[in-house]
Amino acid sequence: MTNPARINRLTVDFSQCPDLVVIYLGMGIKSPRGVLTLMKLRPQIRKAVEAKPDGLLLHEDLFFSLVPPHVGMRQYWRDLDALEKWTRELPHHDWWTAFLRDPGGTYFWHETYCRKGGFEFIYDGLDQPFGALKFATAVPARGRMFSARTRIDPAATAPKAPVLEDELS
Repeated sequence: MTNPARINRLTVDFSQCPDLVVIYLGMGIKSPRGVLTLMKLRPQIRKAVEAKPDGLLLHEDLFFSLVPPHVGMRQYWRDLDALEKWTRELPHHDWWTAFLRDPGGTYFWHETYCRKGGFEFIYDGLDQPFGALKFATAVPARGRMFSARTRIDPAATAPKAPVLEDELS
């Protein structure tokens, strides 16, 4: 009997990325209008990624399901400050503001994991529980839970949000 080939196991040395942040993002289609929303956003996201925003180490497109249509991405950022800064700039600022005012037949979620500890999740417009909502208690994303920064660290100070909480009520 011959020995099977040995698997080449690798891991990562994160010493060059002590503040690494990984974020998974997803968008699903809830209505025919959502197809148009997604088709409009896809090339805009591609262009934004190709511009190589400061702190973005890697962007990968993901496909979650065909029925219902659900796509997303995984991004690796140098640190939370770089990710947060980019979310307050164009074009992201405009995308997020537009989505929060009118999701265009879609739902959105993201899950953020910080190497130094802490994580946060947000789920907007879902009809069915997804991810951590399937096992954890859902709470309104209001007050200290409105900002990703303060969801990660309740003692932190959140930067000004692209859309203010009271604008969504």
